[in-house]
Amino acid sequence: MLMILLLNRGEAMQGFVQGADRQQTTLLPECLDDWVGESNPIRAVDVFVDALELRDLGFDGVDPAATGRPAYHPSPMLKLYIYGYLTGAIEPAAGA
Repeated sequence: MLMILLLNRGEAMQGFVQGADRQQTTLLPECLDDWVGESNPIRAVDVFVDALELRDLGFDGVDPAATGRPAYHPSPMLKLYIYGYLTGAIEPAAGA
């Protein structure tokens, strides 16, 4: 141990991965909207789904349950489904 300290003499040891700056305050930008282009179809999907009355369309879970673990609201789940369908991440059902 003493030999390592004498050889190192307070300098960073060569050959090791240097860690990232621990003073970094954020991992992502302050607003995720900055990462989405103006022409990205998710913007249209977002506006479209927000304009829907999901309760009137028969979606379950629009009103949160009184007990149990909180569920995801159907709005972001529908947005993910539509966006996945538009981008080809979700394939249409066979024979549909």
